[in-house]
Amino acid sequence: MKTTQLKTQNTAALSETQKTALQTACGFIAPTWPLDQWIAVNPWWELRDRPIKEVAADLAALAQVQATPSKSYFEPLWMSRIQPIHIEKALKEANVTADISDCESHLLSNDETAHWHNVSDLMDSGRDRLHTMAWRDEITHQVSQFCAFYFHDSEVCSQFSNGIEGFYPSWLQATQADQGIEIIMGEPGLTELFFRLPKEPETLIAQALAELQVPDQYVQDYAHALLLDMNGWASWVAYERWQDRLNGQENHLMLELLAIRMAWDLVLWQYQQLKSKSVFGELKFLWRHQLSRLPDLKNSHAKAQELTWVWQRAAEIAYQESIQQQLNQPASTKQTKPIVQAAFCIDVRSEVIRRALESQDSRIQTIGFAGFFGLPIEYQAPGSSLVRPQLPGLLKPSVRLMPILAPEQEQKQKAIFNRKARWLDWGSAAPATFSMVEASGLLYAFKLLSNTLFPDPHQHPVNDLEVGKTWELTQDQQPLTVPQLVDLASGILKAMGLSKNLAQFVLLVGHGSQTCNNPHAAGLDCGACGGQTGELNVRALAYLLNRPDIRKGLVEHGIEIPETTEFIAALHNTTTDDIFCYDIEIMDEQLEFWLDNAADLCRQERALRLGIPDASTAHLNQAIRARSKDWSQVRPEWGLANNAAFIVAPRQRTQHLNLQGRSFLHDYQAKEDTDFSLLELIMTAPMVVTNWINLQYYASVCDNYKYGSGNKVLHNVVGGNIGVFEGNGGDLRIGLAMQSLHNGEEWMHEPLRLSVYIDAPQTAIEEIAQRHETVGNLIKNEWLFLFHWGQDGQIQRFTGSEWIKTD
Repeated sequence: MKTTQLKTQNTAALSETQKTALQTACGFIAPTWPLDQWIAVNPWWELRDRPIKEVAADLAALAQVQATPSKSYFEPLWMSRIQPIHIEKALKEANVTADISDCESHLLSNDETAHWHNVSDLMDSGRDRLHTMAWRDEITHQVSQFCAFYFHDSEVCSQFSNGIEGFYPSWLQATQADQGIEIIMGEPGLTELFFRLPKEPETLIAQALAELQVPDQYVQDYAHALLLDMNGWASWVAYERWQDRLNGQENHLMLELLAIRMAWDLVLWQYQQLKSKSVFGELKFLWRHQLSRLPDLKNSHAKAQELTWVWQRAAEIAYQESIQQQLNQPASTKQTKPIVQAAFCIDVRSEVIRRALESQDSRIQTIGFAGFFGLPIEYQAPGSSLVRPQLPGLLKPSVRLMPILAPEQEQKQKAIFNRKARWLDWGSAAPATFSMVEASGLLYAFKLLSNTLFPDPHQHPVNDLEVGKTWELTQDQQPLTVPQLVDLASGILKAMGLSKNLAQFVLLVGHGSQTCNNPHAAGLDCGACGGQTGELNVRALAYLLNRPDIRKGLVEHGIEIPETTEFIAALHNTTTDDIFCYDIEIMDEQLEFWLDNAADLCRQERALRLGIPDASTAHLNQAIRARSKDWSQVRPEWGLANNAAFIVAPRQRTQHLNLQGRSFLHDYQAKEDTDFSLLELIMTAPMVVTNWINLQYYASVCDNYKYGSGNKVLHNVVGGNIGVFEGNGGDLRIGLAMQSLHNGEEWMHEPLRLSVYIDAPQTAIEEIAQRHETVGNLIKNEWLFLFHWGQDGQIQRFTGSEWIKTD
């Protein structure tokens, strides 16, 4: 094979039209967070400006992505949860010309719709798959292993973030040195073609588009298809971009990843051209033919999905009717002066424990608020340079939180941190999974046996450090002044609705999970706290609100905290449902009884879903606590599975309802929010976060291969904390494992788009949606459903342009 026969175009340059198309495609990928800060993400976040049905059709056409549940999912729901009236309403809403019989036939049909094929896929179609590896598999393996190496090298990444390009050139250099590719693939001479590739990513892309003769109108789709081929690593690159943008910087990593993937298509195209003119002629014909048919491909997928979306909407209507019947039940207007006020995160798991706590005494009042409790902080561990965010991933921290420790105590914590961090880093590295056990020998074997027979709680190198009871908050390396702290505290108390009528005990209840041997443990902690527990946020806030000088300053803000009021920091362990209180000398016996009893009630409610039915209280408590310490337990808790609604209203309106742990609850009093600034904050922050959570669970059910992480038993950690492989290779896996969604017999999460119910004037809701493009797009493009829940019980849906009364 003579490579001199090729006409290279190393001087090719991208046109402005092509650059725009490529930038658009690179912007389509949503980020995934590292394991130690792992939070839920809507994988279609960057496509929110388009209708969800249109996006679903395009993704299916370009990469066989499933954005709706499979047809088989709906079969058992028919005539159980989904009734004929729901199908009829969904058909009418979609304006689809079909009837119930057509919908039933659709579930039984086995139609397959053609989809886009990259060059590597077209070459695989003529390859002997029984005796040789598929090009798709080899490309995924080669690129994925390089990405794992490259992004694990923090020095390389930091150089790039400072503007030094290196991703694509580093890959090119590594690939040119890899003689094993052509041996594994049985294709001599392949490596030589990599030496002919341009050294600049934009030049490579320009050359590839020219040689493959991709018309400008299809550049965006082709680029998007290639990125979806490596969606896991593209999502990691999107995270790197997200962090740089928070810091006011920009990078071009996504374009370089695209260049890497496009380079493979170009090399295979050139290789086939040299290897066999007849086969290349067929390849060229198939490639050009599908380019010309790309619009038809999308349209055919949109048509094929039409009735599937009817079934999906019918399932959502069924749920919405059910919860709206509950919301229309009359609530008690009687209010008792509270002796206990407990502010919980809006997390759906809090709904269960709040009900259990309130049921014991009418003087117990609970409040729903974002779990980072309004503190825009990053946390620096004692005796360490480690800094991590403790707020939603959408935001950038502006304040640093540090515990105030004596010098000797800080040195002690530093030594403990370094010892634990080295051990955990060694044990969690992907290649160390077996080597660590082998190197440790009998010592580690004894540890495994000990953990099996006498399990201990999971150790965390940061969270287990002692932090004391006092804190320092700094901004730009300067301590916040008392007036600044007063302003911060005032804003938080007013947002929580705790600026007056304070109880004797005011609990600030964060939440966190307790699991062992779980790389995605952060996903069970508080997403509002950046994938950490809420412990630090509540302890710091309670410290501030108990300080006499800050209380004195709050008086000038119209907030008078009685001397008898005590703010108590607490943490709800969502795995065991225990509530632990911090930094108090003597625990009030009555309060302790209420908290313990609430935990018992909560465990009893969750027992059936955990597969521990008909157990005595003592046995149940023991069994659930054992799960949290069992290193082999793949389902320690169900996390936010089955989330379906977000309710923004006074707690009095939902306190009498059992919402089954499916609703995010955010307290809101419209009459206290005269300028609707608080409502605006809720709709632009917590509502967006709940959309991320909801659609991560939804996408992980609909397409676990693309947006989930498969079987967690097979997970291997990549790069310390980047993410996981399922097995020893393949693409980086993102999203939820099957064990977080399915109990082995049935789905534990019902994939429904979020239903948002807001008790606020319609005009205020409209104005906020119009003012904020992101909010408006989520509503009008049906990434969620937004309803006005009036004081008269009337519920109307906002489509983004009009209000529609519900039945």
